[in-house]
Amino acid sequence: MSLKSSNKIETNKYELEISVDKEKFEAAVAKTFKKNVSRMNVPGFRQGKAPRHMVEKLYGEGVFYEDAVNSLYPTEYEAAVKEAGLEPVERADIEVVSVGKEGLVFKAKVTVKPEVEIGEYKGLKAVKKIYSVSDGEVEHELLHVQERNARIITVEDRPAKKGDITVIDFEGFVDGVPFDGGKAEDHELELGSGSFIPGFEEQVEGHSTGEEFDVNVTFPEEYQSKELAGKTAVFKIKLHEIKMHELPELDDEFAKDVSEFDTLEEYKADVKKHIQESKDRKSKNEVEDALIDQITEGMTAEIPDAMVETSIDNMVNDFDYRLQMQGMNIKTYLQYTGMEMDAFRKTFREQADRQVKIRLVLEKIASIEKFEVTEEELETEYVKFAERYDVEIDKIKTAIAKADITRDITVSKAVDLIHNEAVITEEMVEESAEEHDHHHHG
Repeated sequence: MSLKSSNKIETNKYELEISVDKEKFEAAVAKTFKKNVSRMNVPGFRQGKAPRHMVEKLYGEGVFYEDAVNSLYPTEYEAAVKEAGLEPVERADIEVVSVGKEGLVFKAKVTVKPEVEIGEYKGLKAVKKIYSVSDGEVEHELLHVQERNARIITVEDRPAKKGDITVIDFEGFVDGVPFDGGKAEDHELELGSGSFIPGFEEQVEGHSTGEEFDVNVTFPEEYQSKELAGKTAVFKIKLHEIKMHELPELDDEFAKDVSEFDTLEEYKADVKKHIQESKDRKSKNEVEDALIDQITEGMTAEIPDAMVETSIDNMVNDFDYRLQMQGMNIKTYLQYTGMEMDAFRKTFREQADRQVKIRLVLEKIASIEKFEVTEEELETEYVKFAERYDVEIDKIKTAIAKADITRDITVSKAVDLIHNEAVITEEMVEESAEEHDHHHHG
């Protein structure tokens, strides 16, 4: 391969002219001939036995050129890009200039990562919110665990109330006439769950086991069954049983059942510690976001659309992957939500744009700082990936290029540098304020 020229034709676009000498091109043609000769028919020769010059005479000299070009250009193009010191961000447009006995010359139009200029990234200022954990939050967490470990018991000594599970027979009538789907026996209905039409569950409240009574409701105007929409109905109810969730006592026994601790106090302390750790991560993420945003706001770069589109691709694929984990896929999801793929992609655009900018800024800092990556650091990173995806380390090594992992490491070094060099003031955040502040760190 020789790189004849590399010219910038517009912002972030280069045109490379690449030549392949005649020996190398001839070798590729010969290889293509070998691969295809068995299918070639030449009169006077048994199938696949004709010499190459005869085949070329019959089919034209360039019969093998296209395949030869296709087999050569990926590696030749890659070498040329490397020699020109470019970082492509999408597939190149390839155009053959000349091809023949003298060899091959082709042009490649490449979109590359933009030139990035950034301002100061050391000594930035930010406020770090320090979140504390209230007793209320610990209790809230414990209540969840209690609910997960609740038993269901039958209630005899009081009427039904919200939150109870009632076992009922019902039959519905509109204008005195029963209707389709309006009848069931021994149906379990949780009061307050909103699973029946509005007003129904509230009217079951206050009744006791064994009672028979009427419930009067009006079907919503936009009810799925047209003939019932907007109609008033009477349901005849018989209440067979009232059940409730009985929560286990919060005591040492409970702690032993649900955790590795022997006392409730130790278990509570552990729950508190976990909540605190997740809040600490949150405040670290928030402060890093704020610092990096300061740098991206001051950056200049003309970002190729291809980079943002690729970032959107990744987000959409990620979304699809998570849907598949739940037995669904993106196509079905879009049908349900009635969204076109284009509109769906647009919803990721802002986030994708920000992610591209952040990545460019961090890579720029890494290159200014000339971060080195050691073999140990590489190995540690590979191990992390292997654990996260639960596959053998060798598989990860073939799946993820060393250059990509290296770049990831230098990027996280850039984040650490920004963080460590920043002037950070801490501010305690009161619990109540924090409750409103559930925004997600992207």
